[in-house]
Amino acid sequence: MTEIRNFSIIAHIDHGKSTLADRMIEMAGLVDERKYHDQLLDTMDIEQERGITIKSQTVNLPYVGDDGQAYDLNLIDTPGHVDFSYEVSRALASCEGVLLLVDASQGVEAQTLANLYSAMEHDLVIIPVINKIDLPAADIERVKEQIEIDLGLDSDEAILCSAKNGTGVEDVFEAIVNRIPPPTGRKDEPLRALIFDAHYDSFRGTVVTCRVFGGSFKAGDLIRLMSSGAKYKVEEVGVYHLERERRQALSAGDVGYLIAGIKTVADTRVGDTVTLDNRPAETPLAGFKEAKPVVFSSLYPVSSDEYPSLTDALEKYRLNDAALVFQKDSSAALGMGFRCGFLGLLHLEIVQERLEREYGQSIIMTAPTVQYRFRLTNGEEVEVDNPVYYPDPVTIEKSSEPYIRAGMFAPERYMGAIMDLCAERRGENSKFHCPTPGRLEIQFDMPLAEVLFDFYDRLKTVTQGYGSFDYELLDYREGDLVKLDILLNGERVDALSMIVHRDRARTRALQACDRLKEEIPRHMFKIAIQGAIGGTIIARSTVAPFRKDVTAKCYGGDITRKRKLLEKQKKGKKRMKMIGSVTLPQSAFVAVLKSEGKQK
Repeated sequence: MTEIRNFSIIAHIDHGKSTLADRMIEMAGLVDERKYHDQLLDTMDIEQERGITIKSQTVNLPYVGDDGQAYDLNLIDTPGHVDFSYEVSRALASCEGVLLLVDASQGVEAQTLANLYSAMEHDLVIIPVINKIDLPAADIERVKEQIEIDLGLDSDEAILCSAKNGTGVEDVFEAIVNRIPPPTGRKDEPLRALIFDAHYDSFRGTVVTCRVFGGSFKAGDLIRLMSSGAKYKVEEVGVYHLERERRQALSAGDVGYLIAGIKTVADTRVGDTVTLDNRPAETPLAGFKEAKPVVFSSLYPVSSDEYPSLTDALEKYRLNDAALVFQKDSSAALGMGFRCGFLGLLHLEIVQERLEREYGQSIIMTAPTVQYRFRLTNGEEVEVDNPVYYPDPVTIEKSSEPYIRAGMFAPERYMGAIMDLCAERRGENSKFHCPTPGRLEIQFDMPLAEVLFDFYDRLKTVTQGYGSFDYELLDYREGDLVKLDILLNGERVDALSMIVHRDRARTRALQACDRLKEEIPRHMFKIAIQGAIGGTIIARSTVAPFRKDVTAKCYGGDITRKRKLLEKQKKGKKRMKMIGSVTLPQSAFVAVLKSEGKQK
């Protein structure tokens, strides 16, 4: 066990975690030049396309130190986005130390601090690493000063490296071996292994990724999951060398995978403890804090007969993303579906894309909302996260909504633009702090609902990409909340309803009507799109009708031409949903959520 080191790389978005992981994998000789590509640990298409990490990935790196000793280094790569901080907390629970990466040109940012506090909570050894020292804008002395003042770490211990061209990566390896302690725990004690991730393999069942804290197990052993008491026979154990690599056994200190023919997805819970059936551990390991969803939205299959396959897909998806919560829901317009809770808007977007790509689901999502609280005249308090359950306005005595403390880092010159943006979103109690000359930290208390839609996009726009954003939940505060309905030809579409503050209702209604006007295809009749609060219409757009197109008659000619057109039409129809007598494309539901950039 003295030869094992378990560590994680944590940092703000785009500070070079995945690039450093790539360089370490390359130097450990796990991949040859022919198979090398950037973002080796980002295995999903969506991660490669967006250039971000979504899932924590594990890899075992063999390394020979300067003293000639061979080491097994278990690297757990983590995401940087605030929406995936739950993934980071799970990775940290499996480590003894972390590399805290700081960009030499950007310096310490919002998520750098948030991740540092997470590492401190787990009592881990923290090694500061200043990355991207080869950039022309790198200011190493300023960053060292920030590490001392903002992070409270010793800047003399910071390692200088450039993950892109490999400078200083050898020093990083040596620091891991010399500064991070080996894992504790004994091989002869009862088995206790913590499940921190899992995914579904259609041939082998559930593949469980775990960290062994004590004892050992091998193929053929009978294991028990401590939360459910379910028993399984282990078929295979091993470690990740980019691909799964079989091993004889996993013992205390190891990070690896186990396959035990677990077919029912519900049996595997992230945070559960695995133990041996014939010699069980007395107490399970401390699991993870339940992730608290912040944003709520409903998912519906485009076609109602796809509901069972959506149920199956969500079960399998939750195995790989423990932060997603869902329950059954139904809508008059869209039929049976699920009400889902997400950690943020990026999380919602990723879930939607992964369900469509990896599980082949065609889905419709409703406008995201937060959880509101209403006190009724009879003294009862109700929590509402779905506009469908908005109480009768006559019975509401007081309504309140969740507030966040938004922290923004940006260069000083953008202060006015950020102030305007926050004031527009009902921000209050502003505070300013200058961590270093030329950089400003601004704090605002804001309603979470105002941040949901496009706040981050707008912040990036007004700061020309230099602004970073982080938030923490505060409390509930009173506000005048109303239900905004969208009507198509006089018919209410419940999937497009939203709860908004009265001051913002008209702006949001106009925005939704304009977006729908762009997305709804023209029909042979005029379509009225209206925004209403109760019986009062507050916004309207009209989709003009088609004129009859007599030139489009397809008489004569080859039958395959007609068939091709019919096939094309059929594909389009799959993406459509009939609501009343208006054909509403799925893109219309998404368009209502998009940014207001065009109006500015």
